[in-house]
Amino acid sequence: MTKPAPSPLLGVLGGMGPLATADFLAKLAAETPATRDQDHIPYVAYGVPQIPERPAAILHNGESPLPHMLRGIDTLKRAGATTIAIACNTAHYWYDDLVHEGGLPILHIADAVCVGLAEHGITSGKIGLLGTDGTVKAGFFQQRLAARGLDCLINSRADQDQLVLPAIACVKVNQLQRAHALAVQAVTRLRAAGAQMVVLACTEIPLA
Repeated sequence: MTKPAPSPLLGVLGGMGPLATADFLAKLAAETPATRDQDHIPYVAYGVPQIPERPAAILHNGESPLPHMLRGIDTLKRAGATTIAIACNTAHYWYDDLVHEGGLPILHIADAVCVGLAEHGITSGKIGLLGTDGTVKAGFFQQRLAARGLDCLINSRADQDQLVLPAIACVKVNQLQRAHALAVQAVTRLRAAGAQMVVLACTEIPLA
């Protein structure tokens, strides 16, 4: 009797940061339609938080995280992964290199956001964007949103420094209540500026 082919194995490149990866895995399970364990998506996760800081590499010529992320993808590939999801927005700055050198298809987080917006019936107007300075400078969200007729709103420099970045930092040290207060203010400012929906473009921010 022929054994059924194994299900494709999702590789999760995580650790950037640890809580964000755990949150992604929890959502993966929660949002999968399943009636038993065997219905869930099989995955293997790589969570090594020692990957160099992504914004520092983009903004200040810091150590590139690319070799470290490629090492993670190689580990996932050797574990049997056939597709990669990256539980970090800023890491997608290196998306093309990760696909080309990693040798596996990678789900692009900004493309997934655009699909989600379309599913909510949002095909025009202004979208707020909360993310690290690295993600904002990288521009991949702005480019993909613009290609779909959506304008992108970013917090002011003062709000970025006083609200968004401190909220992300608070999540990293597990101060979620403080992170929540800061993130809510940042979202409120974008809503006041005309954003009809706000994208949490840092995987730490949903925890806030």
